[in-house]
Amino acid sequence: MPSDKAAAGTATGAAAGAAGERPILGTPDEFPPRPPRRGGFATYLVIALIVAVMAGGWGYVMMSASGNPLVKAQVISFDASAADSAEITFTVHKVADRAATCRLRALDTGHMEVGSRMIDVPSGKAELTFRERLRTSAQATAVYVDYCDLV
Repeated sequence: MPSDKAAAGTATGAAAGAAGERPILGTPDEFPPRPPRRGGFATYLVIALIVAVMAGGWGYVMMSASGNPLVKAQVISFDASAADSAEITFTVHKVADRAATCRLRALDTGHMEVGSRMIDVPSGKAELTFRERLRTSAQATAVYVDYCDLV
């Protein structure tokens, strides 16, 4: 009497021989024809419009996130050696016929704000240099121009 494994192998071999003559899923001629596609150009046009609107919105967000490019401030030097004040020298570049305001900040070793001050920049000149003193609540280690905006 043959073993169960031999009997199973014989049955599997017979099934494999019959399946080898024909593809399991059938031939391409046996498949039904595909239905015609609908809305090809209109669909792509709608998708293109959606993508264009999203790209334009993203471009606007990126341009407006750069701040106010008409006013630039450049720190020349700062002195934070005093315990209760800090001094900064900076230059403001702006449009000559517009006034601006700048915010100065002083930070301590833990990057906490220990002093700040708003400076008015008058109209009339495109480039102005300032030397300002900030009162601080503790010893400052860094002083910088936080931002400048046109008024």
